[in-house]
Amino acid sequence: MNARLIFTALTFSLTLAVWTRAAERPNVVIFLADDQGWGDLSFHGNTNLATPNLDSIAKQGASFDWFYVCSLCAPTRAEFLTGRFHARGGVRGVSTGQERLNVDEQTFAEAFRDAGYATAAFGKWHNGTQYPYHPNARGFDEFCGFCSGHWGNYYDPLLEHNNQLIRGKGFIVDDLTDRAIKFIEQHQDQPFLCYVPFNTPHSPMQVPDSFYKKFADAQPAMKNRDPQLEDLAMTRAALAMVENLDWNVGRVLKKLDELNLTDDTIVVYFSDNGPNSWRWNGDMKGRKGSTDEGGVRSPLFIRWPHKIAAGLKIEQVSGAVDLGPTLAALAGVKFAPQKPIDGRSLAPLLLGDKQELPERYLFSIPINKWRNVSTRSQRFRLDSAGHLYDIAQDVGQRQDVAAKYPEEVAAMKQAAEQFRSEIRTQMEAKDRPFTVGFAPLTQLPARDGKPHGNIVRSARAPNCSYFTGWKQADDKMTWDVEIGQAGKYEPIVYYAAPKGVVGTKLQLSCQGKSTTAEIVAEHDPPAYGPERDHASRGSESPVKDFAPLSLGVIELPRGDAQLILNSPELTAEQGPEIRMLLMRRID
Repeated sequence: MNARLIFTALTFSLTLAVWTRAAERPNVVIFLADDQGWGDLSFHGNTNLATPNLDSIAKQGASFDWFYVCSLCAPTRAEFLTGRFHARGGVRGVSTGQERLNVDEQTFAEAFRDAGYATAAFGKWHNGTQYPYHPNARGFDEFCGFCSGHWGNYYDPLLEHNNQLIRGKGFIVDDLTDRAIKFIEQHQDQPFLCYVPFNTPHSPMQVPDSFYKKFADAQPAMKNRDPQLEDLAMTRAALAMVENLDWNVGRVLKKLDELNLTDDTIVVYFSDNGPNSWRWNGDMKGRKGSTDEGGVRSPLFIRWPHKIAAGLKIEQVSGAVDLGPTLAALAGVKFAPQKPIDGRSLAPLLLGDKQELPERYLFSIPINKWRNVSTRSQRFRLDSAGHLYDIAQDVGQRQDVAAKYPEEVAAMKQAAEQFRSEIRTQMEAKDRPFTVGFAPLTQLPARDGKPHGNIVRSARAPNCSYFTGWKQADDKMTWDVEIGQAGKYEPIVYYAAPKGVVGTKLQLSCQGKSTTAEIVAEHDPPAYGPERDHASRGSESPVKDFAPLSLGVIELPRGDAQLILNSPELTAEQGPEIRMLLMRRID
């Protein structure tokens, strides 16, 4: 029998066995931190902060010593959702559409939904904004948060709930947690999958003063292995943000206790990449963006009382690709995508059925340099330059042992080359257009558009930016789109404009059709966000409260096209600033 078929049969048998151990299928709650390093936990020995609630998940369940994610956010999310290396699913960046997970990829959330679970996600999605890339189209019945990779303000922010724009309430992480708790309360009598991808400690470095005051004047005792690189303001803010995460996770754990759901709920906690600054990280080399240990090693804690032994430590190398298959196996849910997965169920390790699984390789690639494959085996890491490190003995990657283990080097180089050949087609694929009309409302943020002429982004990072700098009538912005349904659409522009811009006409055109509307009201809100930062926000854009303006109705054809937003005439020395174009399908 084919080895893959044998493995699939064994996995399915284990799934059925696990399911029979529980009277009902367990609930699943998954917390994903954003830019939290392996070292940002007191459980891992960091005395700079206290994370008792996060630590409790590990103490009451299992902790993984060698768990790996990707070097940046969107790729990790794709691997977690599909059980496949992100490059296979078309994710090759973090913005301008490269973060999108191909629509023919199946997520484990779809499997849980199809098995009768109530499913929801609250937080940062980062695998596509427009349907059918949107989380509501990828297995989550409910979604509240934002689909971008960055957000410029964490207080009362603009969010969306099931593809409808809303205004958040208070500090974003507290708000997302409130919504997750409400979902758990509403679905306590049926199995549920609650995914909470938090957006901190990602910049901007904002956190309530009640958490920051502890660190405002702190002198962290534990520093990065290269202390001259450490930004103390960034470290202080990150520590405060992690303690806020800990508090919010504690709120969810407390709610599970109150509802008598603790024993029937699998709780998972991990992060999406290494730390976003140089701070203590267990002597590891690298940080976010790097494929060295410090950039891709993440905490992973999994708790399921009376099923997973308290205090279990797992030294088997594992990765984000394993989480979907593992949760499906534990819950008795059939997750059998048509495409072969790279991950495997870790249920045998968690349930004490096995001490270790067969040897295999995990691969890491940096964004925009996909040929630079870093390969991890159970013992070694071979970086893209051919240096070999014995990680168990040298987690800091200080001594190259390639000359000592030539056979390991040869085998790992061959595996890396095979992986490169397998992902080449996806990595070199042409850019995909943004989809319009696959749902009644489509968001086309400035992030997904292209500026022309004098128009520029409000910040270097596209994610939460807006278009500004409009000076001439022939300046414009465009969106390359795939229109899923021909027909009439109402374009709605979110704009900001001082009094002098009143009277300016905006025009949206597409393949010879156009619609025009005049700006009749001044809307000149201030930019805000940085005043709440506790450290430099770097490339994050400030935000503004933009106003909607309907441009009337336009007839759009089905298929690939380009939407062009321009002004046939300017009434001032500048045009409006543009945050977003919404396309409302008129059925």
